[in-house]
Amino acid sequence: MSLLITDECINCDVCEPECPNGAITQGEEIYQINPDLCTECVGHYETSQCVDVCPVDCIIPDPHHAESKDQLQLKYQALILKTA
Repeated sequence: MSLLITDECINCDVCEPECPNGAITQGEEIYQINPDLCTECVGHYETSQCVDVCPVDCIIPDPHHAESKDQLQLKYQALILKTA
């Protein structure tokens, strides 16, 4: 599943630079995660980097974008092909 930033976000700016896929951007009020780009860091790291650095634990699995690890790996591979 891709991840989701809840309204508990304090806009601390630490998550955005940690995302290897560029999935995190500043929204109108809080940061947002593009589910088309989020692979939960599958293909890059063992853990989701944004979750690891978030000081308020406001990044959760997105219930509207359920994906298995295999699906996340396929998404990662497709993203790599687009940038190559």
